[in-house]
Amino acid sequence: MQGVFSVLPTPFLDDGALDLDSMRRVIDLFVAGGVNGLTALGVTGEVARLTETERQTVLEAVNEHVNGRVPVVAGTTADGLRTCIEYSRKAREAGSAAVMISPPRMSKLNSDAVVRHFAAVAEAVDIDIIVQDYPPISGFTMEPALLARIAREVPRARTVKLEDPPTPFKTSRILEAAQDLDVRILGGLGGVFLLEELMAGAAGAMTGFAYPEILVEIVTSFAAGDIDRAADVFYRNVPLMRFEFQEGIGMAIRKEVLRRRGVLRSAVIRAPGAKLDGPTLAALDRVMEWVRINRRATA
Repeated sequence: MQGVFSVLPTPFLDDGALDLDSMRRVIDLFVAGGVNGLTALGVTGEVARLTETERQTVLEAVNEHVNGRVPVVAGTTADGLRTCIEYSRKAREAGSAAVMISPPRMSKLNSDAVVRHFAAVAEAVDIDIIVQDYPPISGFTMEPALLARIAREVPRARTVKLEDPPTPFKTSRILEAAQDLDVRILGGLGGVFLLEELMAGAAGAMTGFAYPEILVEIVTSFAAGDIDRAADVFYRNVPLMRFEFQEGIGMAIRKEVLRRRGVLRSAVIRAPGAKLDGPTLAALDRVMEWVRINRRATA
């Protein structure tokens, strides 16, 4: 688990129905862009707005269309342990290489309960686990020592998707706490701290940015030792990452960008998601033109 794993959106038609044809086009675009893997049923995939039947449909459609070209990670977070295990089993049966799990929402969650949760899933399902550290979703902040403890006690769970800022600082603290273990950290948050995360020791990124080939270029350059090139690409493109990662409307912006890239038939998101207004669309026009100019200049 290293490099760039793109978190897939869940495309819908204008009437809100699943659009699997658009999903397949997104997959092909991302794979052609050089990603190392794909993640389905993530938070930005609007998983909370899918029915159980739709969830399974998306899981199977993604794995079938990817067809082994890159590993697929499936989000299987659930408040109940039995549900989380069931989701994880279905992910494995569909062909997923790993599952991504946040701590369950519990009124009295503590470190021991978190470790037990991941250990129970690992014991029940033969699949690698990515620990998603995203407090806004789980309602629980995992300290570096806890993440290192999970990695030590649950060997299947030695990859962390880190989305608890300041992520570069926390990356260093986790690696220090788990220095004798092969722990890998993937940044999220739209890639807005990717360069600094790599400098702190991250193994890559797992996020839903609509231009994953940019992230691939940054990570590949950094891994090859060309940090100046990685920094140049990052600083030239971070305005779009920042714009896309706006609280509350980020998914709507990402889908609109992917619609403009010709892979989504519709940029609709399900209620209660926000819709983009005129000023936001005008600002998107400007930042996309900025990115196009800079990518031509560095091509």
